[in-house]
Amino acid sequence: MRFRAVFGFLGFLLVLFVALPILRMFWGAEGDQLLEAAAQAEVRSAIFLTLRASLWATLLALFLGIPLAYLLARLDFKGKQLIEGLIDLPVVIPHTAAGIALLLVWGRHSLFSRATSWTMAGTEAGITLAMLFVSLPFLVNGAKEGFRLVDVRLENTARTLGATPFQAFWTVSLPLAKKSILSGAIMMWARGISEFGAVVILAYHPLTAPVLIFERFQNFGLRSATPVAVLLLLLSLLVIVFLRAVVERR
Repeated sequence: MRFRAVFGFLGFLLVLFVALPILRMFWGAEGDQLLEAAAQAEVRSAIFLTLRASLWATLLALFLGIPLAYLLARLDFKGKQLIEGLIDLPVVIPHTAAGIALLLVWGRHSLFSRATSWTMAGTEAGITLAMLFVSLPFLVNGAKEGFRLVDVRLENTARTLGATPFQAFWTVSLPLAKKSILSGAIMMWARGISEFGAVVILAYHPLTAPVLIFERFQNFGLRSATPVAVLLLLLSLLVIVFLRAVVERR
């Protein structure tokens, strides 16, 4: 009983540390301000752009990241640690530095732009790329750990029964690792929503919600920025809680 009380108290302190600023922000936002912010086309556009671009980034990471995660979980090869380090790097480096790196590759004066006469800077595609870059470690690492928990003997059994490697993956490995993949996807989607540093450098416009919050805080102060932040927080919290409940139920 004492053990649980000590651990519960320590956990409560950490939860309180996270909850207090959020509750204070809710407390400081008046209902009229929230309704006024929600009625503004600029606010609605920024919030839905943020949710949409983060969703595109997550879907792209699912398509490209699940195969990579499976290979990292199943194979040992030269350069594996380097690849894992590169995947984790976006979590470590300052995201303003990530934005500069992306701008050098996808910006208006990059080789890509010169070769194609098309730039990612200042576009929804650019916002999606920035979110993808900074948040993909959550999905890849989540999927990798999920595949590691799947007993390889189950795949081998499917192979001995005549399944091809692709069939064994689709019918055995992927369903068993699905919960970890979905959890990683939710975390990636949520991380993409909150991204500011890389997005503001690669694609300041169109405005995402974090950039709009910063712009209003810088130009008009805390009173103008708080309602937008509360709306984004409420919507994100509702979606994340719903998605996590679906994953846990499954």
